[in-house]
Amino acid sequence: MTSASAPLRLEDRGTHVLATVNRPEKRNAIDQDLIDALHELCAELEASPRTLILRGAGGDFAAGADIAQLRERRAPEARAGINTRAFMRVHALPMPVIAVLDGYALGGGAELAYAADIRFGTPTLKIGNPETGLGIIAAAGASWRLRELVGEPLAAEILLAGRVLDADAALAAGLITRLADDGDAALEAAERTAGRIAKLDAAAVQATKRVLGAPRSAHPEIDLAEQAILFDSPEKHRRMTEFLERKQEQR
Repeated sequence: MTSASAPLRLEDRGTHVLATVNRPEKRNAIDQDLIDALHELCAELEASPRTLILRGAGGDFAAGADIAQLRERRAPEARAGINTRAFMRVHALPMPVIAVLDGYALGGGAELAYAADIRFGTPTLKIGNPETGLGIIAAAGASWRLRELVGEPLAAEILLAGRVLDADAALAAGLITRLADDGDAALEAAERTAGRIAKLDAAAVQATKRVLGAPRSAHPEIDLAEQAILFDSPEKHRRMTEFLERKQEQR
């Protein structure tokens, strides 16, 4: 549990960790303190894997990067990939990452959302990448993840023309997979999903995430290698034995 004033407020919910981007007075704009907090959180979840739910405080997910800080950055900071490296680390976490998207998820906020494995939205959602209007590109993940998520034609319109999707368009494009009535309902849906994940074999979930994120050229070898490990696991034997026993009892 972190303090109420922390840029990233953390709550241990048992089956998962709930992380709330906590700069509502700035529409949760992503600054260096938040990036540092994300790295700290990732270090914890890399050491002790659990599902992560990300949301924003005050009715917005994150309205973008902190422009005041971004304006002062120069070429060395661009090459360092300050936001990029943090979002890549979020995406690479061993267990699933679920984003609850309410209100604005723009620019860097959208790119943090794209780094999640599962995204739920609300009717107030506005998501997109208007970076070119500020004289920069969407370099923290959108330029490669968005094409994979929604296809190249729509990704091109979002990135090249600055189109911002509303909730219905995001749902139709598959950028979110569920549209809840409001932020509370979206969080409840995310927590139910985290609860279901917690009942599964963690090793199998982590293997599935690795396989899902592997390039096409790595298949089927990576699938077979991961499956070989799981086939020899005691947990696989235990779960399958229980399944067969339940089937037997139902006859």
